[in-house]
Amino acid sequence: MKTQFEQMMDGLNDVEAFLAGKQEGFKAHVPEEVDVKAIRNRLGMTQARFSNTFGFSLDAIKHWEGGRRSPEAPARTLLTVIDRNPAAVLTALNPAAVGSSKPTDSKPANVRAIGRKRQTSGGVKRKTHSAEGGKRIAR
Repeated sequence: MKTQFEQMMDGLNDVEAFLAGKQEGFKAHVPEEVDVKAIRNRLGMTQARFSNTFGFSLDAIKHWEGGRRSPEAPARTLLTVIDRNPAAVLTALNPAAVGSSKPTDSKPANVRAIGRKRQTSGGVKRKTHSAEGGKRIAR
């Protein structure tokens, strides 16, 4: 396995070759491991909401977080983008929710709400029943 410095130098050599016209395009460097649970927790989402929002199956999320499976390269790529810029992914996957398909500088409302807890009057959380099996959830 290459050191971080060697990876950076490879990337710089690729850029130099591209600028000199010796190489076309670029090679994406996909991380070998992605901490799905950490990404999801930073966004303040449940496994179900994360899977619905970004198009992963709930089983995949559970297996990845449980260490029973690892995401394939395309999933690791998407997870990396979600980690670094969730608004871009949400805009690309659901432009209607943002209002247009053009990128904007401001975060869409559904991204601003990620990680916030729902409050009722007086700041008291209330218990409600979910649509799935009548389980009680705190809100």
